[in-house]
Amino acid sequence: MKLEAERVLKLHVEVGEPKHVGDTGAGKLMIIPITGGNFEGEALRGRVLPGGADWSTQLDGGVAHVHARYWIETDDGAIIAIENEGFYNQIRADAVIRATPRFTCDINGKYAFLTKDVYAAELASAGKNAVDILVYRLR
Repeated sequence: MKLEAERVLKLHVEVGEPKHVGDTGAGKLMIIPITGGNFEGEALRGRVLPGGADWSTQLDGGVAHVHARYWIETDDGAIIAIENEGFYNQIRADAVIRATPRFTCDINGKYAFLTKDVYAAELASAGKNAVDILVYRLR
C-alpha cells in the first residue's frame, strides 16, 4: 500500500522565547509560547491566535517529542482548535519535525470537514521566531 497526500494548509506560526523547565525525568522540557501568525489553504485562511504553546521534550538518542496546542480564527470568524503532536528525529538525514495535527471545530459549521480526515504535517524554520507548518490530508 502506498499512501498519498495533498497539501491543504500552510500555517506561519510566530513564537516567543522558549521557557526551559529542565529535566523532568521524562526528558528535558522546553515550552515555546505561540504568539500569533497567519494561515491559508484552499478552503480557509485567517490568523493564528496568541496564547497556545509547544511543549517540546528532548529525549535520549537525539529525538524530541513535540506537542503543541493552539487555535486559529478564520477570516469569517470561525475558531478552530489544533493539537499537533509528533517527533523530531535529529539522527535522520532528512531531519524535520513531523507531526499529526488534529482539528476541533463546530461540527455543524463550514469547517467540519477538517474533523473527518487524517492529516500529517512537516515543520520548517521560518526565521528566529517563526515556524512554517505544512499540513497534508492523507488520501
